[in-house]
Amino acid sequence: MGLVIVLFVFITLFNLLYKQLLLDPGNFFSIVTDSMVLRSIWLTLYASFLATLIAVVLGIPLAYFMARHDFFGKQLLEAFIDIPIIIPHTVAGIALFSLLTRKGTVGSVFENLGIVFQDSLWGIVVAMLFVSYPFFVNAAKEGFASVNPNLERVARTLGASQWRSFYNISLPLASPHIVSGAIMSWARGISEFGAVVVIAYYPMIASTMIFYRFNTGGLQESQPIAVLLILICFLTFALFRYFSRKRRR
Repeated sequence: MGLVIVLFVFITLFNLLYKQLLLDPGNFFSIVTDSMVLRSIWLTLYASFLATLIAVVLGIPLAYFMARHDFFGKQLLEAFIDIPIIIPHTVAGIALFSLLTRKGTVGSVFENLGIVFQDSLWGIVVAMLFVSYPFFVNAAKEGFASVNPNLERVARTLGASQWRSFYNISLPLASPHIVSGAIMSWARGISEFGAVVVIAYYPMIASTMIFYRFNTGGLQESQPIAVLLILICFLTFALFRYFSRKRRR
């Protein structure tokens, strides 16, 4: 029974790849060599990387704290962290736009510092960060929860500081979950469309470019970009998984 959903995904993707790479390879290579398409894909990967980097830096302390401590309102905080997964992403985009527009509460402050979110790289980054950080925080939290806290306590009795016991014990042992969470967060950022298109339609990321090309040229113009993005994501995922598994061994 489980093969049904596997076949559903496989047939859907195989149909797209087959029609484009085998039946119409000329159109594929002509579209994917377009400088605008290549820039949009590079921007997508770069913006998602920045969003993931921010999620890692800010998410590790949060995940560690939540894994090690029980406190009043913890379940409420966990639910709050998961909200970006639940709400429609166009709603997330509207909320971010309202907050970060040049006349918004926070956007006006950042504009005085020279940082503009509307139709800019940073608008794309914050939109990707908003929808992807729960994947990293939840994975990192599970990783830290899987580490026996007695290992840290023993290190503390031997003279290690709290920071050193965290850095030398908990962080390395939780690293497989952290890496996996970072990969999922990065991938989620790449696939985002709804939140990004509201706050930063320009410059176009890959999903926005596919949407634009589909509206203007149909499948003939949008399908090759979608296939290229699938291939890039698949190869990147395969490499990440391979090195992550190799490191765990």
